[in-house]
Amino acid sequence: MKIDIGISQKDREAIAKGLSHLLADTYTLYLKTHNFHWNVKGPMFQTLHTMFETQYNELALAVDEIAERIRTLGFPAPGTYKAFSELSSIKEDDGVPVATDMIRLLVEGHETCARTAREAFPACDKASDEPSADLLTQRMQEHEKTAWMLRSLLEK
Repeated sequence: MKIDIGISQKDREAIAKGLSHLLADTYTLYLKTHNFHWNVKGPMFQTLHTMFETQYNELALAVDEIAERIRTLGFPAPGTYKAFSELSSIKEDDGVPVATDMIRLLVEGHETCARTAREAFPACDKASDEPSADLLTQRMQEHEKTAWMLRSLLEK
């Protein structure tokens, strides 16, 4: 069935492409955060274990929202490790970093997600796609705030 929501096929496709990159970055960051939750150790264990759990739960909800918006626009949402690895700007880490490196890597990941969301914004503006723009705004706010909170753990 034809989709007629006031946004052209071409514009919906451009928005879905940007959202697909954000979905891949968000899922990759989710997996990284969950991995760090499982493997953190040291004097900050309890704080970081709990913080990482809160963060990966928020990211799990976010990937669903992003994927559903892509589907609403009429395109398939990427959903495989292969697709995510091709689309994501966030790289996986080898081994198990020490706690402070985990924090740094998560700051980088959240900042990457914020940039990816910001890069997708112009296509939404061009098409007057307020629901996608609102989703991107929410994601940018969450990633920027989380990056700030994580950075504060590294300050002396």
